[in-house]
Amino acid sequence: MSDVTDRQNYNLRDEIKTYWSERAATFDLSPGHEIFSEDERAAWHRLLLRHLGPGSGRSALDLASGTGVISHLLDDLGFKVQGLDWAEPMLERAREKARKRGRSIRFGLGDAENTMEPDDHYDVVVNRHLVWTLVNPAAAFAEWLRVLKPGGTLLIVDGDFVNTSALERLFSKLSAWGQRLGVFKSEPPSGSSQMLATHRSILSRVHFSEGARAEAVVDLLQRAGFVDIEIDTDLGEIHRAQARNWNVFKGLARQSQHRYAIRAAKP
Repeated sequence: MSDVTDRQNYNLRDEIKTYWSERAATFDLSPGHEIFSEDERAAWHRLLLRHLGPGSGRSALDLASGTGVISHLLDDLGFKVQGLDWAEPMLERAREKARKRGRSIRFGLGDAENTMEPDDHYDVVVNRHLVWTLVNPAAAFAEWLRVLKPGGTLLIVDGDFVNTSALERLFSKLSAWGQRLGVFKSEPPSGSSQMLATHRSILSRVHFSEGARAEAVVDLLQRAGFVDIEIDTDLGEIHRAQARNWNVFKGLARQSQHRYAIRAAKP
């Protein structure tokens, strides 16, 4: 009886939390997660400034903040940053990183779909690579609208990691082939084969199991009450900077993906 109860109580959201807790140890080793060059940092700054403007002491909530990469970029630009993540190992690394860099960023334990933050509290809500993992994005978007101040801005950076083009698949195969033959440097480890299987299993069961296309995300944002929504697919500067840390085919595969930033406002 207890085994059955345990299985019932351990749901998809628990699996997602456990997966990212296990990924914390190697998360910052991968280009595209941590920032590996000043060129990439500057490219991210320009994207954030384009959509959010300078921080000037305004409050920002970084949801699913992980090891604090986006939080640090916001802090660079003068925002007063609160990072929120539900994986304690991620938070431990984020706090240690902030301590070493002398940053005053706050990091707290919380659920992006139910933040427990006050109403009308933040000038800006930001997240990167969170939306594709959401179990209930409609509820999450309503929550993000709630915690934003009237006139506040939401910025989502995400992508469709399910639907791959023929070109991307070709580049990925060439990258893997080159690594196997020793022509290209091996990529940092992203987890065991069991973790990769867990990732595929999770991806097959989240809301955007068929891919988080920008238009589908916008539709849910509109239904939640966001206005002045804009899709920005001009992320090439960031991707080119990241590509310098990969072999040529891995970089080309990344640039072939459907990735985007979405800016939206609270009325």
